[in-house]
Amino acid sequence: MKIPALFAAELRRLTSTRMRVIALIALILVPVLYGGLYLWANQDPYGNLSEVPVALVVQDKGATLNGTDRNLGDEVADSLLDDGSFDWHVVDAAGARTGLDDGAFDFAVTLPGDFTSAVASISSSTPRQAEIDLTTNDANNYLASTIGTQAVQRIRTTVTEKVVREAGLTMLDALNTVRVKLIDAADGASTLTDGLGSAGDGADTLADGAATLATGTTKLTTGANSLASGVDTLAGGLRSLTSGAEQVSGGTAKLRSVADRVGSASDRVSTAVPTLRKDLTAALTKQGLDATQIADVLEVVDPIGARVEKLDSRVQQAVAQIDKLDDGAAQVASGSAKLATGAATAATGAHTLADGAKSADAGAHKLDNGAHTLASGIHKLDDGAAKLRDGLREGAAKLPDDSAKTRAAQSSTLADPVGITADSVTEAQNYGAGLAPFFAALAGWIGIYALFLIVKPISRRAVTGLRSPIRVAIAGWLTPAALGAVQMISLFGVLSITLGFSFTHPLPTLGILLLASATFAAIILALNVWLGSVGQFVGLVLMVLQLVTAGGTFPWQTLPAPLAALHHVLPMGYVVDAMRQVMYGGVAGRAWTDAAVLATWLVGALLVAIVGVTRMTFRRTMRDLQPSLIG
Repeated sequence: MKIPALFAAELRRLTSTRMRVIALIALILVPVLYGGLYLWANQDPYGNLSEVPVALVVQDKGATLNGTDRNLGDEVADSLLDDGSFDWHVVDAAGARTGLDDGAFDFAVTLPGDFTSAVASISSSTPRQAEIDLTTNDANNYLASTIGTQAVQRIRTTVTEKVVREAGLTMLDALNTVRVKLIDAADGASTLTDGLGSAGDGADTLADGAATLATGTTKLTTGANSLASGVDTLAGGLRSLTSGAEQVSGGTAKLRSVADRVGSASDRVSTAVPTLRKDLTAALTKQGLDATQIADVLEVVDPIGARVEKLDSRVQQAVAQIDKLDDGAAQVASGSAKLATGAATAATGAHTLADGAKSADAGAHKLDNGAHTLASGIHKLDDGAAKLRDGLREGAAKLPDDSAKTRAAQSSTLADPVGITADSVTEAQNYGAGLAPFFAALAGWIGIYALFLIVKPISRRAVTGLRSPIRVAIAGWLTPAALGAVQMISLFGVLSITLGFSFTHPLPTLGILLLASATFAAIILALNVWLGSVGQFVGLVLMVLQLVTAGGTFPWQTLPAPLAALHHVLPMGYVVDAMRQVMYGGVAGRAWTDAAVLATWLVGALLVAIVGVTRMTFRRTMRDLQPSLIG
């Protein structure tokens, strides 16, 4: 009997009665029902989150934020209601708790009373975080709690962006104001520098003048000291002069007295000459002298009289000169006394002047030192003001000179500095399409497993009659493989037509499904050949192991080490990977590698089945004689 005949005989057995036909059709539809219904139910769950009922409790009392009265709780609530990402219901705290308990809400989000004030505390000395309260009830749905956590994170991100955007704009506006003020301050510092430069020049002039003054006061002190010494000498000389003048005045007074007496005597003699001539003429006349003789006598006497008058005149002049000399001596004595008194006063004044000049000299030197110190300080202040001016200008230059529009854009970027550019090498159509490789592979295994509930793994008549292990084993594999192909074609039709999943490479995708089903048929055949009913149970265990190790949902790298090791051994993981490559347009080389691994499993499982059939052909056991639990 040939392999086709064995295949046809098994099909006739499976379709010999109406119930067997119904059972066969039902088992063929198992992968379609399993994979199709599950993927249909999970085709795009994230697109239907707007149907998830969520309680929103707004208790925020508002606060002053950035100088404005705000209520971020109400703003967030309005934004959430407008967004419509969930079926939001604004309720109070009691309503939210009741809804969570009776399942009316999957989770509740509460914005507490200090929500806005906590956000506003950022600019205070006691900043604190604003809180968003998430209340879940895993008794309703665990994934709803996970989705609620993600929703709260989105709310947190939205509020953070809003607050940072506003605070950033305020900060940028403040920086712009600081820049303007710095420029104004730099201009003021420049004016100050100019003024200090002029003050420095004036201070230099003052210092030079103070130095000249100090030199002059030093000379003045020396001169004043010399003057005091000279005045002292003068006062001494004047005192000596006064003493001498007084002595001269006393001598001239005595001389005047004598002169006055001599003058008086001379005056009397001069006055007596005419009388004496008269008396002489009378006496001569009385003596009997004639006029000629008298004349002769008088001629002798008259010159004497003339000389007496002349002498008297000279004596009177001398007396007058002596009187003047006496008056002058008296004046000299009086003047020298006054001069001596004045010289003494001058000496006192000269000493006072010397002391004052000394004090002035000390003050002038202090002024000189102070003026130089002042000049040095002003120059240092000028340098400092110049550095201040340059520093202010440099600082102002470092601050951005942006327009209000640019600052608004900067604050928006500051609130959301990192954008995400989605650049997928391959991309699934939706959530259901993302799960399709895994559930299609799992449906293929379940379908083959179900078929072996009614399909005989090996025909014992054929084993006994043909004694050709290869033909018997291949015939035993061909029937479930062919029926599995029908299952996979039906499943592919549901995925592509009914659910509308797109396939980058449709035919290779179908080819991978057919290869996977044929491989699974070979594996379960080998288990049944070697272990019988136990092999069917082992097939169920293998399904469970592959369910968790195939990496169909979470990455296989997250598995514990023993299970991760099985991922590299069991075939379903390769089916999932190959499906992803051909369905999403991945790397063809990976798909060929996965197909090669599946083909290896197929050939290996058939060889194991052939060996098992060979054992059954040439050596029977008591187990072979017992009826099988699966028919």
